[in-house]
Formats: sequence, structure tokens, C-alpha cells
Amino acid sequence: MAAIDKITHFVKNITIMCEIVFARGFARKICTLGVKLLESTRNNEKPNRLINEKSPYLLQHAHNPVDWYPWGAEAFDKAKEEDKPIFLSLGYSTCHWCHVMERESFEDEEVARVLNDNYVAVKVDREERPDIDHIYMSVCQAFTGSGGWPLTIIMTWDRKPFFAGTYFPKRARMGYTGLIELLKKINEAWGMEKEKLLETSESILEYIKSDSEADSAGKLGIEAAGRAYKGLKASFDREYGGFGRAPKFPMPHNLQFLLRYWKITNDPEALEMVEKTLVSMYRGGIYDHVGYGFSRYSTDRKWLMPHFEKMLYDNAGLAVAYLEAYQATGREQYGEVARQIFEYVLRDMKSREGGFYSAEDADSEGIEGKFYLWSPKEITDILGEDAAVEFNGYYGINEKGNFEEKTIPNLLHNKAAFENINKNPVEDFRKEVYKAREKRIRPYKDDKILTAWNGMMIAALSIGARVLEDEAYAAAAEEAVRFIKSKLMREDGRLLARYRDGEAAFPGYLDDYAFLVWGLIELYGATFKAEYLKLAMDLNRDMLKYFYDEKNGGLFLYGSDSEQLIVRPKDVYDGAMPSGNSVAAMNFLRLGRLTGDPDLEEKAYKQLKAFGSIVEGHPTGYTNMLSVLLFANSKASEIVIVGSSEDENARRMIKSVNRHFQPFTVVLFKNPEAVAEGITKIAAFTEDQIMIEDKATAYVCENHACMAPITDLKNFESLLM
Repeated sequence: MAAIDKITHFVKNITIMCEIVFARGFARKICTLGVKLLESTRNNEKPNRLINEKSPYLLQHAHNPVDWYPWGAEAFDKAKEEDKPIFLSLGYSTCHWCHVMERESFEDEEVARVLNDNYVAVKVDREERPDIDHIYMSVCQAFTGSGGWPLTIIMTWDRKPFFAGTYFPKRARMGYTGLIELLKKINEAWGMEKEKLLETSESILEYIKSDSEADSAGKLGIEAAGRAYKGLKASFDREYGGFGRAPKFPMPHNLQFLLRYWKITNDPEALEMVEKTLVSMYRGGIYDHVGYGFSRYSTDRKWLMPHFEKMLYDNAGLAVAYLEAYQATGREQYGEVARQIFEYVLRDMKSREGGFYSAEDADSEGIEGKFYLWSPKEITDILGEDAAVEFNGYYGINEKGNFEEKTIPNLLHNKAAFENINKNPVEDFRKEVYKAREKRIRPYKDDKILTAWNGMMIAALSIGARVLEDEAYAAAAEEAVRFIKSKLMREDGRLLARYRDGEAAFPGYLDDYAFLVWGLIELYGATFKAEYLKLAMDLNRDMLKYFYDEKNGGLFLYGSDSEQLIVRPKDVYDGAMPSGNSVAAMNFLRLGRLTGDPDLEEKAYKQLKAFGSIVEGHPTGYTNMLSVLLFANSKASEIVIVGSSEDENARRMIKSVNRHFQPFTVVLFKNPEAVAEGITKIAAFTEDQIMIEDKATAYVCENHACMAPITDLKNFESLLM
């Protein structure tokens, strides 16, 4: 068998993404063998080039014996000059299997020798460079049928890939190709059959170029939303909520789509799926019952065993889903979960400067989940015997345990717990256990601040401020916006993507613009300060300047002024997070309605058309884009409330809007006493809308038809039912 064929054979063994591998039983048995203590000092005293980087992930590898380079010309020039392939490794700081591969391989002298002698090794933080990650993850998925992190790519000096995979142990094990064996085989092929490898790289490049440039335009009919609903219903786990079996990811935009589908169709099953999922997630171990906040996903179908890392974006999206469920049902329990999420975020994930950190690791002291696990004796030592019996019974903590002989606190056995969330009988005990847990060694915190993820949290806090009537949430969102304006925005107004340790870097990506504009729209709705709506419009205009495809529609992942990679893709898949294209489409629609700008509204329709055929082909993968479709096809309302901010009737009108689930309604507030606020400059159609008889007045338009001005509160509220 030729060397190139042997390499191809190896690829067949790498078809399961690392997250799913982790969910399997055997993976847990090697957790403690592979993970590292992130806070410890490296044995290798001499750092490599990564020591000068700001990324926590890159700094974690700065004392590896591997001669790592950051992504850049220095590495590519060296590879060209020395005629070596590039070994590209992508991951992120809280990725469990990235830690395992580092400990097994990148901290190993033997692996380092093979890499240093035969390759130029490049490390990339996928969260800093989502553009690089997206392109090479697409390569991996095309090459192997799946993907995940750590992502392993081998490519030419001019960045053309010819091999892709995910996790590799040092030596072959349990069906996995060993990294040393793989590196030696590829090095042999590079020396003997280099032309074939180069041909492979050209073929892969042509494939991903044709894929990224493929015309996905087409008419997107409202029937696609119905098919997505049927698809979600078919995969719904009626016993434990969520979709599919295991592993289970929260995917809050799926729940938001179902709420909107329910709002339009009044189909009770859509709401039932949302409620079942939200209640089940809260009751499971994926929720941190001691310190609050959600983990990234569950490795089992019951939501019991989480992958313990906590991501800012998950908690932002889930807070929004619980808040919308609260509006839709009136059940205070959903609002309380959102409050708890915000308590966690504002306590543990907020920087002193006002921005929000990215994530917390799954591991502490080299052991997965150690920070979150309990034995009955540990609880007894904290609370005393009688209180411990009550606390342990409430949260299912017992001698048998449910994870590595200890217990993940959960409420799966306690069906009444969700109903009693506001009257938790062991709340005082929980606080004591939390205080004791704070004395443990915490999981590593990735303290970089990402514009996109901060935009999501700004949106969530702003919605929370409206729905829960808590001004502290709006104040935190405003502080985050001030931080972004001062630290992550260049003098020319160009957004940057990442801030850490005093440095902002990387021209902002589509997600940075789309998510921040979303956050600003929500913050305007929470404060009615016109400055936020104006900033949203300005950034939206810049986003179109840097990212919009004038020829085929849609928005590119990275800007026209950014580093130009081997392809320039557009991403529309609504995966763990909604895509930048779908969020931008929703922003276009809402900003168009808020400002009376028909061109912006037309941009939303063009977004739907630009990706129409791809969404039609697999609608369950594009639920956030389908939420845009539902909005575009709904009897949408525009409400302008005119009155003094101190007027009780005006405040009650606003409160009434916030109390109801009105996902297809946009609201403006005009205060005649504050001419300088500038709302009439942003939304010129409000110029002639005035208070009637000096009373707070609502101007309501629905389905492109406007009603007579309303001053009676009961009449106004009846329109919202």
C-alpha cells in the first residue's frame, strides 16, 4: 500500500468528534491520566514563541517542548524555506480533550522531537480566530465526516490542507491512530510522494472553495418552518426533554423557534416541548445547583452528567430562553432560573472593567468535574448531620454517587423542586455549601473578553431588565457596552474581536457585529436611550460595508479588511450558537421596523433568499433563520409610546409590553420633554406622533395598518393579549 493510501486509511479511524468520544464510558476512565493542572508551572523552563501571545489557550502551550509558532508569516516562511509541512493544531482553553492531547503528546519530548524535526508547528485559539477554525473544521468534516476539538490539520506552507483529524493519543490505542505513527507516516510520504500530497491539497482546496461559493439562493417558503417543527418533534425526547438522545446540547435558539412557532400556530405541543426541556435541564446535573449557571452540554440523555465547562454564550442564550418562557406562560419559575443565571454571570464572569469573560474549565486539580462533585461526608462536615441529611436528600447526594464515586447535585428524583424553586427549603444550606465550595481550587477561567459573546450577554441582560423589572441588569449591560466602546473599538469605529490583559486584537468578525447589534437593540428596549439604537444602526452600517456580498447576498465570516485566507466562507448553520447571518437577518428586520427604513427590511428578505435552498434542504439546522422567516410572515406590530418617562400610564404601558411574549413586536418610546434624545432623527416617522390631551399615548400599527392613537390603558393591554 502506498504511503498516501496508508494516510487515507488512518483517516477512517478518526470519525467521531471529540465531544461525543468524551461521552463514552471508556473516555472517563482515562480523564485523570490525560488532563493537566492548568494553574501549575510547566516543567519545561524555556518557553516557546507562544509566551508572547495573549490568548490563554496559546499561553497554556507556551512551555511545551514543541517549538510552537502562532499563526503568521514567520511560521509559513520557515515551512517554505525548509520545505516542511505545517502541523496546525486548533483548540480553546477550556477544551477537556485539548488538555488530554497536550498532556499526552505536546508535553512529551519524543513527540516534540518528531514535530520539531519534520514540521513547523502552529497553534491557533479557535475563539480568537473563528475564521481559521471555520475553514479547517470544514476540511476536517469533508475529510472524515465529522469534527471537533482539538482539531488537527497538516498542510502546505501556503495553507492548503492535505490531512485532517481531531484527537490523537501519543500511541495507537482503542482504534485510534497514534500521533507519532501518523507524523512519521506523513513525513515519509512528504519525502517520497510529495506530489501526491500536493495534489490532495489542491483537490481539497477546490472542494472547499466550490462548497463555500456554491449558490444556496432560493425561495424560502413558510412551509420550511412547519417541516422544522415536525423534525424537532420527531427527535424530541418525551421522557427527558431535549432532542435526540446523547450527548445533548441546550441549543436555546431551537427553543426560541418553537416558542415563536407556538405563538403563530397556537400548537400546544410546541410549547410543551419547550417547557419539558427547560424544566428537565434545570433539574439535571447540567445545571450547577450550588453556584448556578449551565454547563456546556450533557453526556447522557437525562441531562445528569454534564461536560462541566461553562460557556458565556450558553448561559446568555439559555437566560433568554427561560425569560421568553416566563413571558409566554407567566410561570415565575422560569424567571427565577434566569435570575440565577445572571447571579452566576455577574458574580463569576464579569471583569472589573465591565466586560464578560469567556468560559470556565471542566477540570480542576487535573480532575474533570472535581470542583462540582460531593460526597455525603463532605456535606456533613459543612452542615452538620441533620442538615446534611436534608440537603443530600434534596439534591440526590449519596454514598453510591453518580460520577466517579461522587455525586453531581441534581433534582431528577425531586419532581416538586422546580415548582418550589422560589421557596427552596434548603436554600440556607445551599448558601453554606457554596461558601465552602469557594475554598476549593477553582477550574481555570478563560479571562479573554470576546465582543460577540459579550453582545449575547448584553442582549440577555437587557431582556432580563425588561422582563424581570431589574434595573441592575440594564446597568450591567450598559457597563459592558461602555467597555466595548473604550477597549474594543478603534478610533475609526472598527470593532475588534478580543480583549485580554490590556490588548485588543483581530478585526471583528461577522458574529462580533451581529451579536453586538442585537445586544444594542435589546438595550434600547430596556432603557429607551436613543444612543444605543443609534450605535446599533452605525455598527449595522459598518457590518454591511465590511461583510456583505453585493453579488450573491449574505454576509461573509470575516471582513474585506481582514487577513484573506484560502477561502472566504459564509456561515448560516445555527449550531451551538445561532449563526451571524441569521442574527444579522433578524437585526435587519427589527431595525427596519424600528426606524422605518424599508431598505433594511429588504436586506432581511434578501438574507432569507440568499440561503433559501440550504435552509429548505435541512430546516432543523437553521432554526434561528426560520425565526426570522416567522417574523417576516407574522402579523408584526410596531408600537410607539409617547409620554414622559415619569408618567405612570406610560410606565404601565411599557410594563404591559414587557410582561407579554410579543416576539414579532418592536417598541419605540418618545419623550416629548427630551427633544435632545434624538429618537426622531433615527425614526423620522415619530416626528408627528404626540401625546393626546397630555396623556401617555400609544401608536400601534399591525400588519402594515395603523390604528387610532390609544390613551386608555385597558384598550392598549387588550391589543397585547
